[in-house]
Amino acid sequence: MNILLLYPEFPDTFWSFKHALPFIRKKATLPPLGLITIAAMLPQDWTVRLVDLNVRPVAEEEIEWADLVFLSAMTVQRESARQLIARCNQANTKVVAGGPLFTAEHDDFPGVDHFVLNEAEITLPRFLADLAKGQPQRVYATDEFADMTTTPIPRWDLLAMKAYASMSVQWSRGCPFQCEFCDITRLFGHRPRVKTATQMIAELESLRRSGWRSKVFFVDDNLIGNKKYLKAELLPALIAWQKAQHYRMPFYTEASINLAQDPELVAMLVAAGFNMVFIGIETPEEAALVECGKTQNVGRNLVEDIKSLQRAGLQVQGGFIVGFDTDDPATIFQRQIDFIKQSGVVTAMVGILNAPHGTRLWERLKAAGRLQGRSTGDNVDGQTNIVPIMDMEVLRRGYRQIMVRIYAPRQYYRRVRTFLREYRAPKAHQPVDLQYCLALFRAAWHLGLARGQGRFWFWLLMAWTFFRRLRLLPLAVALAINGYHFRKVTQEHIQ
Repeated sequence: MNILLLYPEFPDTFWSFKHALPFIRKKATLPPLGLITIAAMLPQDWTVRLVDLNVRPVAEEEIEWADLVFLSAMTVQRESARQLIARCNQANTKVVAGGPLFTAEHDDFPGVDHFVLNEAEITLPRFLADLAKGQPQRVYATDEFADMTTTPIPRWDLLAMKAYASMSVQWSRGCPFQCEFCDITRLFGHRPRVKTATQMIAELESLRRSGWRSKVFFVDDNLIGNKKYLKAELLPALIAWQKAQHYRMPFYTEASINLAQDPELVAMLVAAGFNMVFIGIETPEEAALVECGKTQNVGRNLVEDIKSLQRAGLQVQGGFIVGFDTDDPATIFQRQIDFIKQSGVVTAMVGILNAPHGTRLWERLKAAGRLQGRSTGDNVDGQTNIVPIMDMEVLRRGYRQIMVRIYAPRQYYRRVRTFLREYRAPKAHQPVDLQYCLALFRAAWHLGLARGQGRFWFWLLMAWTFFRRLRLLPLAVALAINGYHFRKVTQEHIQ
């Protein structure tokens, strides 16, 4: 059987990095980890191909070649997914769909022939068994959670690896917290489930043997959800493996802010090669944190927590939200700007509060008659599917104010310096190679010489870093390039 795996295109968003990727001659930030893991679960005698539309378009002949098209998508890829389904329908090629978008919204996609929802370790074998008998059902779903020790090593061989800025792996699923606006616990449960340390080392080793020597994203929604196993098993194994590889694979991940209260864990993460972590900060307003159930952030000095992680060797990327019911329109927007400035969170993802389908927030606001359509899945497009307490025009104007201010060249480059003053680079960091040197020249031209905003502030940052923190110059260049992307997104989609 011929199987075509299709991954829909991401729109131009905060996390797409579409304006930054050309500097390093890459096509996409991350590969479709779910699809290449699914590929490893399919019968070995099937012929499997992958087309990631973020890397290249798919030809009609490829769709017609396939007996089945397997499609996976997140909510933000909704429109591209619709277009692909329509093309498959026109070619009379059957579509099998799964992933977060279809798990939440499968009723909205009549063009899909079969849905394999929730965790594929459970639902995919059921579909394959029925398919072999010639009796496949339309929907395969489950309330069970998979044993991750059964998850196979992804099919790296299907990827055009040189097209990606990072690779990705997954160690755990689930989160012990229950933030009202988050759908992770609905999808994966409260009790974090993990792969064994042996599994993860085998996965990383297979990635290394495939020729990868750059960044790896642990896509876990909260890597520290199972701290006991993380400290006792995984991190010691990663530390030993990284030492043997001379720290050639920098890692980054996502975690909750309570990481900052465990210095031993932080030190182990850095020793294992982690140099960056995304944390949901959300807001400096405690009433809003209580409102949304973000208990792990309450009663803390969040700025100091962030700086302690930076000093230990972890760059903190932060998620922020405005539009909570308790937000004061007279103060909240400036408070967010001030917090981001003081904390030195360079990559600050600020969005208006949305209610993803099926979350506790969605259920509460549905009962109150305060929902309007679906969430776009794009955290920084200035849109919301909520009828806010705050006047909508005030909310949108305040949101634009935050984004324009924090990504204006002067403020952005100053924030990079604030971060670099604190940051202590760990052993695992991106090496200075030919690609970096070329990116430096492209950045110097586009950001420092070509006509546009911020040339003076770019060169001031480069000079400051050269004389004060020379070892961090590659990081300063990377952050300058990312800032260009954030400004473009702000200018084109928010202003």
